Amino acid sequence: MLRWSIEESNRTVEMRALADRSLDPVLPGGSALLDLVDAVLLGAGDGDAARSAVSERFGSGGLVRAAGVIGNFEMMNRLADGVGVPIGPSTLKTEAKLLASLGLDRIAH
Repeated sequence: MLRWSIEESNRTVEMRALADRSLDPVLPGGSALLDLVDAVLLGAGDGDAARSAVSERFGSGGLVRAAGVIGNFEMMNRLADGVGVPIGPSTLKTEAKLLASLGLDRIAH
């Protein structure tokens, strides 16, 4: 979904910023969104400040949509992990550089 929305909006995003927070994600409001994800999923940082930053940048509706996306991805990942869905060979091949840059190539599939 993220790749599709990036292509549809003709934007560039630095995906390595997901794993290396010293990098600029190049996405407008991307750092605020990453802080929200870290607060929700990792309990890292100041959750109230993260929510406020996203709300200030995208409005209250944007905060609700961001929370919905976080919840949906978390649900899909838990479901896939729970039933043992591996990353398919074609995805491993086409996404090899991205997986390596995020350190996910070390995970056996």
